[in-house]
Amino acid sequence: MAGTAGTPGTPRVLRAMNDRAALDLLLDHGQLSRTRIGKLTGLSKPTASQLLARLEAAGLVLATGTTEGRPGPNAQLYEVNPTAGYAAGLDVTPQRILAAVADITGRTVGRHELPAPGRRTGTPVVQQVTDALDGAVKAAGLARDDIHRLVIGTPGAFDPTTGRLRYASHLPGWHSPTLLDELAAALPMPFEYENDVNLVALAEQRLGAARDHTDFVLLWNQEGLGAALVLGGRLHRGWTGGAGEVGFLPVPGTPLVRQVTKANSGGYQELAGSQAVPRLARELGIEDIPAGPYTEVAAALVERAATRDDELHRELLRSYATRLATGLASLVSVLDPELVVLSGASLTSGGETLRALVQAELEELAASRPRLVVGDVREHPVLRGALESALATTRDEVFDTSR
Repeated sequence: MAGTAGTPGTPRVLRAMNDRAALDLLLDHGQLSRTRIGKLTGLSKPTASQLLARLEAAGLVLATGTTEGRPGPNAQLYEVNPTAGYAAGLDVTPQRILAAVADITGRTVGRHELPAPGRRTGTPVVQQVTDALDGAVKAAGLARDDIHRLVIGTPGAFDPTTGRLRYASHLPGWHSPTLLDELAAALPMPFEYENDVNLVALAEQRLGAARDHTDFVLLWNQEGLGAALVLGGRLHRGWTGGAGEVGFLPVPGTPLVRQVTKANSGGYQELAGSQAVPRLARELGIEDIPAGPYTEVAAALVERAATRDDELHRELLRSYATRLATGLASLVSVLDPELVVLSGASLTSGGETLRALVQAELEELAASRPRLVVGDVREHPVLRGALESALATTRDEVFDTSR
């Protein structure tokens, strides 16, 4: 009914909108004065003062000092109260679960890594998740009940029609149709799950190379080869959550793989995945191939090839770029994105040299010519994306002053 509290345009809603605008400015800029907040929001000085007094009384902002040392009279500075809320994220791989807790400003305040138990230990997935979360919560000096929301990032995707994890047969123990219900019963906070590469795209959109872009593709190459699709500013997940599982994409240069989910392989993964890099190096006659996990070996070889000036390493990088562009050509021909972000150690280690080679190859293979950039979020990008996702919802809840 018109005039009822909570109706758009009423004083309560307008105050809440101004409150949120001020809080978002403080998150973006850090400490701000009342005058600066007034200028950025268009509010008068008295209204800005009332707003800050209201937020301070609600425990959402803190008075942190003054503008001492600047020309003119000293002004009180304000910042978002970092203890107003906390969110958590998990990055799950077959080797480990990495957990972290962030305060409402986005600062990581606790982290814990739990090595994934072997297939024969029988440790339930729910216990693995709670143990990893508890480790990060303890490191932050908090309790489970302090966490407003948790986002779990995994390879593959949970099919919304069945509740089963798909496209990730290499993640043991995570495929029970009752797993999500078991997690909901064990966790005291709301939780969400998301594909790991989608979370990397979210991190790049919020903090990195895709800021201010609403249509882009993120190509990820580390443990596996995958993509995330952001269309109209939103993640496109597909009917079963499998949008972007490009490792299964049939491409020229590799045999046609049938029943790809059972084989857990496909043409593009075999052609340009991390495991293809050391194989390609051996075929070219490169002898000093380092030892270690194939993801680390691939990153080391690509980095070395991008910096050395001998023909073998130049050919390794050229061949790798052609393979990457072969799969990308199909993606950009269908989606016509504005931007392609290259992420994951097997891509970012090649830096600008690899990016330029892939860009040149792609321009010859596809009519659509998006700009390619190297991702900016390098430190635990899946975990960072999980935290950003959890923080977005947490801020909506904690910053809502209309209630």
